[in-house]
Amino acid sequence: QVQLVESGGGLVQAGGSLRLSCAASGSIFSITAMAWHRQAPGKQRELVASIAKNEVYADSVKGRFTISRDNAKNTVYLQMNSLKPEDTAVYYCNMKELRVPILHDYWGQGTQVTVSS
Repeated sequence: QVQLVESGGGLVQAGGSLRLSCAASGSIFSITAMAWHRQAPGKQRELVASIAKNEVYADSVKGRFTISRDNAKNTVYLQMNSLKPEDTAVYYCNMKELRVPILHDYWGQGTQVTVSS
């Protein structure tokens, strides 16, 4: 079994920064991709950023957020700068692991990010 543990959420003023971390542990074979998603109250969960061979960002965070990965530690980070109130959400870490022929999908418990105006 694989566990994802997120940390780094909190309350910050608009224009501030936060860094989220997500550490994967357990029976990990080969990580295919890691990503951050978020879900604001009353809204659907959306992809924020993902990292595999390339990095992909939602248009709303391009130029402000940076995703990075430490393969040795099975950890993914999300550096969030110039935060806006609309970034307020629960942020979820996601890991995809391919064990042919099945692509496994794992989720963290979520960490709250609140940006005050």
